[in-house]
Amino acid sequence: MKKSDNIFIAGHKGLVGNAVYKLLQRKGFKNLITIDKKKIDLRNSTLVDNFFKNKNIDYMVMAAAKAGGIIANSSNQKDFFLDNIEIQNSLLKLALKKKIKRTIYLGTSCIYPKFSKVPIKEESLLAGNLEKTNQCYAIAKIAGIKLCEALFEDYNLDIVCLMPTNVYGDNDNFNKVTGHVIPAIISKIEEAKKSNKKSVKLLGTGKPLREFIHTEDLAESIVKCLFISKKVLKKKYKFKLPVINVGTNDEISIKNLSKLIAKFARYKGKIEFDHKSPDGTYRKGLNSSKMRDLGWYPRIKLKDGLKKVIEKRL
Repeated sequence: MKKSDNIFIAGHKGLVGNAVYKLLQRKGFKNLITIDKKKIDLRNSTLVDNFFKNKNIDYMVMAAAKAGGIIANSSNQKDFFLDNIEIQNSLLKLALKKKIKRTIYLGTSCIYPKFSKVPIKEESLLAGNLEKTNQCYAIAKIAGIKLCEALFEDYNLDIVCLMPTNVYGDNDNFNKVTGHVIPAIISKIEEAKKSNKKSVKLLGTGKPLREFIHTEDLAESIVKCLFISKKVLKKKYKFKLPVINVGTNDEISIKNLSKLIAKFARYKGKIEFDHKSPDGTYRKGLNSSKMRDLGWYPRIKLKDGLKKVIEKRL
């Protein structure tokens, strides 16, 4: 890659896309292309094609997606399915049309079967039934992987598919209903503290184990995969589409996670769990050995990352 290359970051204002955008800026890349979603709907391939009609793209990071927590997923199944399918189709057709040198497709650990052997390997894809609460989101992302595979095999389009574990960071969606687990818990505890409530109620039993990655660490892995030569990837993956897990190898229970958040937010009240609410998959930690083989390792420990995020909000 050259510092003058044109890099399109789809979803540059989101949790992951914004971290990638800032990292590439720090590395000296000048020609970063972005789209204002209020002006151009990425689901509309015609609008996207028109925007890029007279623009060159060398590389693309697909960080645009409709994502959310367990309640948002289970109560908006149609939108999570259609929005993601349409965004992916639009961007991947653009990659083919523009003959983009490399596209980074971002998936999710939700693509793997509910009862996968942990730590989950990439080969577990389509080996069993999905978790019901997020299956529409997962199926949309799986469809994206399969389209990437078709473009890779039929048109020799250079694509790398990254499957990150649960992501958190500064630019997250802190809505207590639609947000992912970390920002949702932070918002609920902040609200309880502000209202002087003696207790706060969280979803589920608190027993499930989760693996989390800071968005800055994920951004490093994405940029790492932009830089790696096609020759190296072809050798490592034997001319097959690279599908690579990105995780930290560290798990924590939701109950212990909530205690950490309460500690950093300086909330002294009691944490209770609503056992009537769904837990989702009990464990879904990833085997990220393939990503490690490419020379990437996470640097931000969960305690440090959480503390940093929460202290910015105090």
